[in-house]
Amino acid sequence: MSDHVVLHVKGRVLVGPDDVRDELWAVDGRITYDRPCAEALTVEGWALPGLVDAHCHVGLDHHGAVDETTSEKQALTDRDAGTLLIRDAGSPSDTRWIDDREDLPKIIRAGRHIARTRRYIRNYAHEIEPGDLVAYVAQEARRGDGWVKLVGDWIDRDAGDLTACWPRGEVAAAIAEAHRLGARVTAHCFAEVALRDLVEAGIDCIEHATGLTEDTIPLFAERGVAIVPTLVNIATFPDLAAGAEAKFPDWSAHMRRLYERRYDTVRAAYDAGIPVFVGTDAGGSLAHGLVAAEVAELVKAGIPPLQALSATAWGARQWLGRPVLEEGAPADLVVYDTDPRADVGALAAPRRVILNGRVVG
Repeated sequence: MSDHVVLHVKGRVLVGPDDVRDELWAVDGRITYDRPCAEALTVEGWALPGLVDAHCHVGLDHHGAVDETTSEKQALTDRDAGTLLIRDAGSPSDTRWIDDREDLPKIIRAGRHIARTRRYIRNYAHEIEPGDLVAYVAQEARRGDGWVKLVGDWIDRDAGDLTACWPRGEVAAAIAEAHRLGARVTAHCFAEVALRDLVEAGIDCIEHATGLTEDTIPLFAERGVAIVPTLVNIATFPDLAAGAEAKFPDWSAHMRRLYERRYDTVRAAYDAGIPVFVGTDAGGSLAHGLVAAEVAELVKAGIPPLQALSATAWGARQWLGRPVLEEGAPADLVVYDTDPRADVGALAAPRRVILNGRVVG
């Protein structure tokens, strides 16, 4: 990691989608547009605010919690891909130690997943019954950084398909309690069945959202409920379906249908005005560092490139209440050789990664 106190970023600084400046400086880790007197290290190229992965799991793999060494490797992989702000959408690990590391991405935590008993991946979540939902949501709201993560649907082995995990009354009370404590609530949802109850109960965001239909899309748009489609994760649905075909044929067929219409679903949501943000779902079965691939997937789904870019840059940071490249903000930015607005493929090859005013990659 560079020890330079003053950094000069020169070329084209994308302060906003249409706000382009010629240069900025990082002094003591903060952005300034006033030329300092001190000698500076110069980095040239197209600069974006540090990218956002709004659905990522640091401290988690497919078995459950991982040690600090593994968590560090996950965070470094995301950082080197240009992801400098992570919304950790559920983890059983305590990753607060990362906050003391100026060379690792900043993390907004949603605490630990809250799931129905035996209705989620083993070792991931608090597995509880509806009567305890309000108490656990309050606990995780206090432990997190302004978010709580529910598991809204999962396979019901008796039904042989995805079903809703929570009765409407209990989830409404839980969301109200989170809001009272200043936290927003998001939920994992693959299917159609839980969406209306969750939105009408006041939820703020839905992860995956593959079950959106023409009946629920207007409701999401009216309420301003965001979605994080995680299309790089939805790409795994055919393999999951194939593996469960013999035991759960209805679930497998359902997962295939959700997969086949995934791009149409995302484009319909965007066209209706639903806020869409970039998330990879890294840390479960998926590798870290996939933010560029997810942006490319959103474009493939039909979202205009500039809006897909905003979904991991300016718009995502605004949604999460974090600064972009304004005066005095932390100097967290990524520099590319070409204009990522013209081709989001540029995101796959960062030229320099700058975190807290220092070149780290």
